[in-house]
Amino acid sequence: MRLLFRAAASLALMGMAACAAIATSMPGRVTGPDHALRMEARHVPLGIGGATLAPGVTYGGGLILRGPGLHGLSDLKMQGDRAWVVSDFGDLVRFTIRLDRNGRLASADRAVSRPLTGPDGAVLTPKANADAEGLALLPDGRVLISFERDHRIWSYGVGANDRPVLVSTPRHPFEDNQGLEGLAPAPDGRWLALGEAGGAWLCDADACEPLPNAPTAYTDGFLTTGADVDPAGGWFIVQRLFTPPLNMQARVRRMAPDGTLSDPLIHLRPPASTDNFEGIAAVATATGTRVYLLSDDNDNFVQKTLLLAFDVRR
Repeated sequence: MRLLFRAAASLALMGMAACAAIATSMPGRVTGPDHALRMEARHVPLGIGGATLAPGVTYGGGLILRGPGLHGLSDLKMQGDRAWVVSDFGDLVRFTIRLDRNGRLASADRAVSRPLTGPDGAVLTPKANADAEGLALLPDGRVLISFERDHRIWSYGVGANDRPVLVSTPRHPFEDNQGLEGLAPAPDGRWLALGEAGGAWLCDADACEPLPNAPTAYTDGFLTTGADVDPAGGWFIVQRLFTPPLNMQARVRRMAPDGTLSDPLIHLRPPASTDNFEGIAAVATATGTRVYLLSDDNDNFVQKTLLLAFDVRR
């Protein structure tokens, strides 16, 4: 009995310690089409082993995000401390990222969500029509979102406050579930579009042109799932290899303006903290760039919604 009591007490203390590490939040008053989301943010280490970081790259902290509207998150961009996210289920989610005094990822809160609508103002359904995969915040304030299955890029206007209109989209025979996964701003008001299985295009108001040196296919099992602007020029891209339940890998590479890819800057594989990474955001810092990675849990209870931060020195 005494051993059982001690075991129970130890478990209780462990449970209290775990709860103490979890920050749960609800936003205050919400207006417009947004609705409040309950969000839990728990610290997660990078782990011992499984992570290969290039020289000049360091881990900046990580979170596991939990909440009823935080599933299937498929891309990420940052606007100040505000994260913008789209999901496989046709939602636009936003939340605030909190850093500690050392600049490490500390928590996240003030989460809100709204359903994406079509040109007629109706909420997008079903998944075949609502599968948002890529997100770009253009310098002029417009919000672009790419969809797969029904492959297209829509502009939701400045601040995502308008009904969407179709913008230039690569004319390519994408497979049903391997479409336009990566979307990012490009110079001169253009945007970069990346195919999951290969291909990269620069698009403007009139057309999309392929980048000459971008891979048109991959042979190592990795697929491209997201992109954002590299403040030093070109883009950062995230690629994932996902063969559940045991092999979930991710890597971050640079893409030059002509589409040439660098060697991996970050490579995550078990037992490191890793999952089905699809979202990426890059933010300029005093010493280089902060890169955030976001995973899509596929609304599967054995997976996690991870938000990890990495610092890349100049």
